[in-house]
Amino acid sequence: MRCPFCGNMDSQVKDSRPSEDGVSIRRRRMCPECGARFTTYERVQLRELLVKKSDNRTEPFDPDKVKRSLRVALRKRPILEDQIERAVNSIVRQLEATGEAEITSTDVGEKVMQTLLALDKVAYIRYASVYKDFQETTDFNELLSDLKNKKS
Repeated sequence: MRCPFCGNMDSQVKDSRPSEDGVSIRRRRMCPECGARFTTYERVQLRELLVKKSDNRTEPFDPDKVKRSLRVALRKRPILEDQIERAVNSIVRQLEATGEAEITSTDVGEKVMQTLLALDKVAYIRYASVYKDFQETTDFNELLSDLKNKKS
């Protein structure tokens, strides 16, 4: 594994253990060149997922894009990095469990919305405002109304 600090191609595994969700391995590594320590995660990939975009382009699914979206929505919210990691793993497992090699970007967005709804309502609203392309304040009112109706 390449060291993210100095680029050395040979890092040493110092500690390995299952992650909290049990579907990946957390490895603590050390670079013998610069002495830096870093963490990597290893998980089984059942199949290569492809995402079909709204303009009919297809690209490989990138869990890091999901993670970045979650981080933006959860910025300054009381959610730990571990919770974000578990959320991403959950979304990936759900998408892989569909059995389809090609998924739509809408499917990915809906899974992210469901996850944020369970994790943090404010982040859910933030994400929804971008994902659903809100244009007016009434769009927020409708979403909040739907959210209140789901509660009752």
